[in-house]
Amino acid sequence: MLVYRRLEDVPETFGPCALTVGNFDGVHAGHREIMRQVARVAVARGLKASVMTFHPHPMCVVAPLRAPLVISTPEQRAAMMHAEGIDQVLILPFDHAVAQWSPEYFAREILSHKLKARVVLVGEDFHFGHRHAGDTEMLAEFGRRFGFDTELIDPIMVRGQRVSSSLVRDLVRNGRVSKAARMLARPFALEGAVVSGHGVGSKQTVPTLNLGTTSELLPMNGVYITRTTDLDLPRSFDSITNVGHRPTFDGDALTIETFLLSPLTGETPHRIRVDFLCRVRDERKFESPEQLKAQIMRDVSRAQTFFRRLGKWVRVR
Repeated sequence: MLVYRRLEDVPETFGPCALTVGNFDGVHAGHREIMRQVARVAVARGLKASVMTFHPHPMCVVAPLRAPLVISTPEQRAAMMHAEGIDQVLILPFDHAVAQWSPEYFAREILSHKLKARVVLVGEDFHFGHRHAGDTEMLAEFGRRFGFDTELIDPIMVRGQRVSSSLVRDLVRNGRVSKAARMLARPFALEGAVVSGHGVGSKQTVPTLNLGTTSELLPMNGVYITRTTDLDLPRSFDSITNVGHRPTFDGDALTIETFLLSPLTGETPHRIRVDFLCRVRDERKFESPEQLKAQIMRDVSRAQTFFRRLGKWVRVR
């Protein structure tokens, strides 16, 4: 897959292409369907399946106080797009100059001349250009003038609810990770380096892997059934994860602590991804480390039951 990070880096060979444009934060189920449709059109018409996305999020530039917490990094987005059949991605640095582009300039100079789009596929609520002045009708008119077709993609519904990045953010912030997984078509995940903890768990309760992450969006404090993957070795683990402040030990800093349900063999992972599958309970303060350890063992038992049932469901399916 080819990834370009500046408009100046885009080669003449980028086009002709079938293109979609958007933030695509999280690359949720709706975004994935857009990618698949772009790939199908590209194959049918002999074009390159392409995406133009932005970093940072445009709201960070035009209205910083209203900027959303980002679900996924540009690199994560590009990888997920590639999995759906996208050949190339332009991650356009969004700044005040880009924010001033008129709808016509964007359609003529960027979509048509620079990227050589022959088909542009967007959702029905797509807006573009300075102050979002351009809409799909304007895009179709510019397409007729500048040499590309415009195709509209219907919104994707999951269990009667329209999928959106803002909905995913709300679900994750409220701990509803199971529903967020349905909207994302995959579990919500955090990844990063394994960092040193306070050493209390290994001495007084149970040993854990402590995740250091730069992710902006975090699940609501509490205990979750999770799946932990070593990002450097081909291994993964059933697990439970606590997101919170360790109130039993009067902690103040937020920690993300993962307990593996089976003993760790080999070296401790250096980088991990934690997939959040199901919320178990709120984080709370216990009277003693022994009481906390007893509760963790109850959480472990619940998680083991969850994974047994999940395994049976997968085999039946």
